[in-house]
Amino acid sequence: MVLNYIWVAFFLIAFIIALVKLIFLGDTEVFPAMMNSTFETSKTAFEISLGLTGVLSLWLGVMKIGERGGVVNALARVLSPLFTRLFPDIPKGHPVTGSIFMNIAANMLGLDNAATPLGLKAMEQLQELNPKKDTATNPMIMFLVLNTSGLTLIPVSIMVYRVQLGAANPTDIFIPILLATFCSTLAGIIITSLFQRINLLNKEMLLMLGGMCAIVAAIIWGFGQLDKDQMNVVSMSVANILLMTIIITFIISGIRRHVNVYDAFIDGAKDGFTTAVRIIPYLVAILVAIGVFRASGAMDFLIDGIKWVVAACGGNTDFVAALPTALMKPLSGSGARGMMVDTMTTYGADSFPGILSCIFQGSTDTTFYILAVYFGSVAIKYTRHAVACGLLADLAGIVSAIAIAYFFFG
Repeated sequence: MVLNYIWVAFFLIAFIIALVKLIFLGDTEVFPAMMNSTFETSKTAFEISLGLTGVLSLWLGVMKIGERGGVVNALARVLSPLFTRLFPDIPKGHPVTGSIFMNIAANMLGLDNAATPLGLKAMEQLQELNPKKDTATNPMIMFLVLNTSGLTLIPVSIMVYRVQLGAANPTDIFIPILLATFCSTLAGIIITSLFQRINLLNKEMLLMLGGMCAIVAAIIWGFGQLDKDQMNVVSMSVANILLMTIIITFIISGIRRHVNVYDAFIDGAKDGFTTAVRIIPYLVAILVAIGVFRASGAMDFLIDGIKWVVAACGGNTDFVAALPTALMKPLSGSGARGMMVDTMTTYGADSFPGILSCIFQGSTDTTFYILAVYFGSVAIKYTRHAVACGLLADLAGIVSAIAIAYFFFG
């Protein structure tokens, strides 16, 4: 229901702003631009789904081997004490906990191509536990908030963009991004737990959150000892080695259990095509609405309004130039990436807006894209508090990113 209101609001706001620009400013290009955007973004939505087909087939096939080989069940048993607290509605030892862990781990390593199919597999398993097939459950919402908060340990792609745009020290955003994305994830967990009345003040959860803080601190310290070239090599090597290790581990586990790993892979891969087709209408709906909103100039009005309010209150407006990336990130990953590159190109890769746009890009994930794809894959219509929790986690990431940027670079 919330997505319905937001979707309609995008179109109505865009239409009103375009009408005002046409009547009062004589802008005859705005409506053609909006219509062109509808065609372009619907084509993009299909291309995204088409591009996902191969990756989905690969990883759902690998996951099927892991299921039959017992690896997913083993992960579920290990994580059960923690997940029973964070996901109290999931039966103890259920295989979905292993899938959730694999998805979160892939996201943390920046392995987007692996994370999406693993996440879709987790959603299918969560849907099996769902008594009301058209309504999001508490575990689904918590899982999606963990995704939308975008906890990333190795932001390789952002550092590569900074290299291409001539940053003097492309890795200087590594620690700020790590801190901002951790704040976003922690806020997401707390906010969703409040909505779902989950008690976080227990030994298991305190140990988990404390362990996360310790891991983040250790990573910050470890990478702080490396120079730029070493950091890039180590981060990319670790991510790819872990990814290949997962595949080999699943295959070996299947062989040990006398599983026909080839047939298991084929059975899982078949689901990849049907899943990719199933999400097309949901992607078209959300991306077209976002495209129309951008093409109408609504985003520009929003940014200018924020800048005027901050200036009127006597605040520092240096961060406002980077806000398009932050505001676009929940709507479109590629759009936010384009905003980040445009900000660095306009103001300089080492300028405050350029650096802050990179921190914005790494601090959260594409909330509406994730909701559309994940909920669409299992035909969820009623999202309950998922949008609110996801956007509040995004807001925490944005505020943290601004504060951290001023602390490090202000």
